[in-house]
Amino acid sequence: MLTRTDAPPPQELTWDQRLLRNAGKQRHALRPEYQELKFTLHRKLLDKINLEALASIDNQRVRNEVRQAVISLMEGEPTLLSSLERQQISEEVLDEVFGLGPLEPLLADPTISDILVNGYKNVFVERKGLLETTSVRFRDDGHLLRIIDKIVSQVGRRVDESNPMVDARLSDGSRVNAIIPPLAVDGPLLSIRRFGTDKLMPQDLVEKKALTAGMIELLEAAVKARLNIVISGGTGSGKTTLLNALSAFISPKERIVTIEDAAELQLKQPHVVRLETRPANLEGQGAVRQRQLLMNSLRMRPDRIVVGEVRGEEALDMLQAMNTGHDGSLTTVHANGPRDAIARLEVMISLANANMQMLSIRQQIASAVHLIVQAARMSDGSRRVINITEVTGMEGDVVTLQDIFVFEKRGISPEGKVMGRFAATGIRPKFADKLVAAGIRLSPDLFDQVMDV
Repeated sequence: MLTRTDAPPPQELTWDQRLLRNAGKQRHALRPEYQELKFTLHRKLLDKINLEALASIDNQRVRNEVRQAVISLMEGEPTLLSSLERQQISEEVLDEVFGLGPLEPLLADPTISDILVNGYKNVFVERKGLLETTSVRFRDDGHLLRIIDKIVSQVGRRVDESNPMVDARLSDGSRVNAIIPPLAVDGPLLSIRRFGTDKLMPQDLVEKKALTAGMIELLEAAVKARLNIVISGGTGSGKTTLLNALSAFISPKERIVTIEDAAELQLKQPHVVRLETRPANLEGQGAVRQRQLLMNSLRMRPDRIVVGEVRGEEALDMLQAMNTGHDGSLTTVHANGPRDAIARLEVMISLANANMQMLSIRQQIASAVHLIVQAARMSDGSRRVINITEVTGMEGDVVTLQDIFVFEKRGISPEGKVMGRFAATGIRPKFADKLVAAGIRLSPDLFDQVMDV
């Protein structure tokens, strides 16, 4: 264990010093001698301290002591560094010991929504829906592999040559995917879908013009009236964010069971049971899939079942739960439109029961699903709800749909922003009677609203 020193902890950097440090990172991070010094200090530090003994000490005190140890180690190195560079490199070594190394500055930036690592030399981020490159670098493939292993081991998962693909999550709920050689030809790949600690509430989505106040009012009524809702959209369209926002309308008196591949939903109700799938072990045994969790959840007396995303055989069990007393369930599905969402559900149910007739499948869907909410990411990076569509029933052997709200794209502004308008179709939904039965009355004007954006 480290012994305490009499040197006071370093003072917090001023705003100007932070700017100077960030500007210097790009200049210094690419220097081989800089990287070599950082890893030399890291190695010497691990030889000097007992991390297990430090685990029982206050985190801030530990970081201060380790920081002092790094600074004392630097005094024995021949490299000439300024005081600001010494503080910078000490922080980076601390990130290696306690955090995720070069990724820590990116994870601390709330404006970043995605971190994409294409090998140790190429790191990209997404801000406001648009990709940009960064100066962040790893030392080599081995360094990147150690960071990946550190992430996945924290949630009891593994990644190696026998299991080269893995899904995991960070402590804040951010979704992580990693794929390593031999499947990744040019080196390890890491993708982190950030999930903010402060989730967006419905009013936040209105302010960001993802949808209108009238659309939120309709969706709030649908959730409170226990309608079954499927949120559809492509990758990065904001499905999970919208699912989180809609879950805010669920009564705190209800028991909610959430089922996910990687737990990222952040429901605030007091009675939430969170379930997460488990991959197979080294022998290929012990895997627990969403379908098994969904079937088990029916024995847990849920008022509502929230499935993070249906992508396989569990779609059949989800629809059967919706049809057998578990009203008000919510889920998401990957699809490009409401009609495509129906088709995707048909395919997934067929995977669960190949002998089931298509007419029976469509009847199950038409009976279980009341509303499809279609989310999309626009070309300027913004996310919008482009359809709120009611499932009205069956005509012959076809599931019938009708749009209640749509987003009409009108063009692109000189600044590259997508222009358009949210418009109600004027159609009164058939589930309006269910809203009235639940004691909810919507203004007739709601179904005639138009708003330009």
